[in-house]
Amino acid sequence: MPRTTALKPEQVPADSKPTLDAFTKNIGFTPTMMATFAKSPIAFNAWATLLGSLSKALDVKTRDSIGLAVSEVNACNYCLTVHSFTAQHMAKLSPEEIILARKGHATDPQRDAAVQFARKVIETRGLVTDADLEAVRDAGYTDANVMEIVALVAMYSLTNFFNNVFNPEKDFPAVTPAGLI
Repeated sequence: MPRTTALKPEQVPADSKPTLDAFTKNIGFTPTMMATFAKSPIAFNAWATLLGSLSKALDVKTRDSIGLAVSEVNACNYCLTVHSFTAQHMAKLSPEEIILARKGHATDPQRDAAVQFARKVIETRGLVTDADLEAVRDAGYTDANVMEIVALVAMYSLTNFFNNVFNPEKDFPAVTPAGLI
């Protein structure tokens, strides 16, 4: 059950409105999470800026796979529904690739290294080993790419934590619980 209410259009703070309107225009509707997050223009706009910047990092399949892996570790069902939907419809990942990403892997060897590393970052709270770092570098990622992976982990964790705290109503099709995949 939601722990707070989503804002109605007339309730959106003026400082959140341009950002929320842009998302609504791009997506075609206003996701409940965003209508809730918009209550805090500071937090909402900071997240939106980070999201915009990180949308240029790596490639869409890798970003969505990292989002799935991080959301699985953080047990964020809202984000798993969103990332599963976008991974299938925007990144063109197969249902099998989506499940693999949730488990911290990918069919593509380079993407697999990034997703494994991202999962280790969230599981260890950033206390990865030298071998973990070397493995992602050996897959062809530069230190700048590794920094982008860490930033993606942090950004996805932010929305995971937000959604786990406030539990907004789901806008996307439900996904199978982790224990059943």
